Amino acid sequence: MGLNFRKSISLGKGLKLNLSKSGPSVSFGKSGFRQSVNLKGQARTTVGIPGTGIYYTKTNNVKNLVGGLTGNKDTSAKGKKGTGKAADAKGTSGKAAAKSAKAAPAAKQVNEELIAQSKAKLEEFAAGIEALKSVHKQSDGYIDWEAIANGAVSGQFKSLQPFAQSVLAGDIDAYFKVIEQVDPFDDLLEYGSGFEVGTDDPKMMEIEFQVKSGEIIPTEYPNMKASGEIVMKAFSKSAYYELVQDYVSSTMLRVARDTFALLPVQQVIIHAVDKVLNPATGNDEEVTICSVKIKRDAMATLNFERIDPSDCLESFESNVKFRKTAGYAPVDRILA
Repeated sequence: MGLNFRKSISLGKGLKLNLSKSGPSVSFGKSGFRQSVNLKGQARTTVGIPGTGIYYTKTNNVKNLVGGLTGNKDTSAKGKKGTGKAADAKGTSGKAAAKSAKAAPAAKQVNEELIAQSKAKLEEFAAGIEALKSVHKQSDGYIDWEAIANGAVSGQFKSLQPFAQSVLAGDIDAYFKVIEQVDPFDDLLEYGSGFEVGTDDPKMMEIEFQVKSGEIIPTEYPNMKASGEIVMKAFSKSAYYELVQDYVSSTMLRVARDTFALLPVQQVIIHAVDKVLNPATGNDEEVTICSVKIKRDAMATLNFERIDPSDCLESFESNVKFRKTAGYAPVDRILA
């Protein structure tokens, strides 16, 4: 039958994390305005920094707001009053010093507010990065098809009762109908990746995971100056490629978890595909970068809160070539 069921949603360049059943997070994406929600549930309107794929609240440079407020000191002698132009000059100097003294607290308040806003944005970015590396920690609940077939369930699972007997009998068409109705990868689609699923064996499911790292993984990170101003810096090659590896490995484990939770299959074969530079042609080509076969019994032994996803994948039958300074290289797919 091959890969005959497909669902893929593109959400544009960058990362997008929204409130969903996987938990609250933040938004990254195309330049322009967007309403986002932070981890505390506070809504805010943000503006994009063109070319970064990451959004920040537009602010003025604090130096422009408080420039010239320091350094205006009254140097006139105490207890003496000048006359004529000298007195006027000293009087003007005194007024400037008074204004400076009043403005200093306001400048400090502006600076503190800017720093607080920037710290919040750094926290949001860190939360988004952590979410990319922790996709495997969230999963849909296990579906007990025997209980559904016997009418021993209620709520959302009751709608699956018409499929129960067919699923238990290994009807592949019923598998696809259940996948379409339950949509187990819906929150993963919010990241921008795509999936294709298919099989010709009721005990096995084959899934293609379309990574789209160029649209999802940020190439820059925010850094805060002492003034509170945010500047963008490029990730090093190794840091960027490691983040891609974390996302790919974590998502592949999550796909396996959700598949085993949804259907009575005994093994899942997952192929991650992404665009990789072909040095022979100089073009980016879509190739398989990781292929893994995971069995249900082995998956059941994992502690998902403590595993390292990339190390975990290597414990299964897998094909992967990864270098920290070059990223993924094409590999052959594992056969069923």
